[in-house]
Amino acid sequence: MCTRRQFLVGSVFGLTLSDALAHARGARAKSCILVWLNGGPSHLDMFDLKPDAPIEVRGPFKPGRTPLDGVRVSEHLPRIAKRLDTATLIRSLTSPEGNHDRATHHLLTGYRPTPALAYPALASVAAREFGVGKALPNSIAIPVPPPGSGAGYLTAAFDPFSVNSDPSRGFRVKDLDAPVPEDRLERRKAMLAAVDRFARGVEELPGRDTFLEQAFGLVTSRESRAAFDLEREDPKSRARYGGSRIGQSCLLARRLVEAGARFVTVNDDGWDTHDNAWNRLAGTFNQGKVVYRGKLPDLDEAVSALLEDLADRGLLESTLVVVMGEFGRTPKLNSIGGRDHWPRANSVLLAGGGAKRGQVVGETDALGELPALRPVMPEDLLATVYHLLGIDAGKEYRTSTGRPVKILEGGEVIREALA
Repeated sequence: MCTRRQFLVGSVFGLTLSDALAHARGARAKSCILVWLNGGPSHLDMFDLKPDAPIEVRGPFKPGRTPLDGVRVSEHLPRIAKRLDTATLIRSLTSPEGNHDRATHHLLTGYRPTPALAYPALASVAAREFGVGKALPNSIAIPVPPPGSGAGYLTAAFDPFSVNSDPSRGFRVKDLDAPVPEDRLERRKAMLAAVDRFARGVEELPGRDTFLEQAFGLVTSRESRAAFDLEREDPKSRARYGGSRIGQSCLLARRLVEAGARFVTVNDDGWDTHDNAWNRLAGTFNQGKVVYRGKLPDLDEAVSALLEDLADRGLLESTLVVVMGEFGRTPKLNSIGGRDHWPRANSVLLAGGGAKRGQVVGETDALGELPALRPVMPEDLLATVYHLLGIDAGKEYRTSTGRPVKILEGGEVIREALA
């Protein structure tokens, strides 16, 4: 029988088999970049404008043209608008969860939260299915994973590797700094392995082998350190993404995918626009002593550069890019110039990795309150992402108590979104 250690070590060299199985299931994407807009981006001010609705619904933003007939997005997303013919826009995502953590859990796991069991999020399932990366972890979060998401019952061994530093200011990944010379690291690794063999006779140490492999791989691999080193990037390329947190995070995500990482989450805060929404989205706003530019121009610069860069490097066809947040915002403006939580309608952008080009899936009603055509549930969206990544969403895992649980219970692949 194969031991746990042999399985984990073997998984490093088993990616070819994994890729072959994924190919057999019709996978198109070798990797995925999830751009998570944490806080709930307003569908009505981004991808699903309602210019004919009353002013208290439509807000001040005007619709901007796209290459698709009759399809308009926010005037503050002009660069993304130009590339909409290379992507699928889903306008009818709907969910029952209006609390940030609960909605995030539902959208990233496909399961509504329950106190009985914490389910693994998409990034952790990817880590579990793709195995331990040889030099880079197969799941990485920039700068940290979204709140309320994680490995759940899979244990922390499959949590994303957290960069824990803002790539746009003073970026430093502390875990890449080797504290001792590499020859001493190898001796320590051998010593820890001996301790592990002894400890295994006493108790199981879940996740230890995974952490050990990744920690030593990161510290000792020149390739991994180079992938994280944004100073190696051409200054013109860095400028193309913009100097914002989301811009430099998307650039880092491209570098990591290019270096072999399979799932990278870019987690961008600041989308909970209950008040002063127009300045927060398209003007400027203060946070402490720092003045920030609105979220939409930064997003527009970052995502358009990411899609163009991936395409220029021949990586877009093998890299699925997903742009979304946990829910949309209320159709009616509130009294303090913002929109509140609204899970019943939301928009998602898919590009590359087997997503259909120039496709719009679903639509909402005249006020953007509810899906009027082709409602899409979180389970459907995840089923589609898993399908494109070649992951069998019907596969069963086991909890710590031995209970069998499918990666995804229900959910149908959105066939219109497939190339």
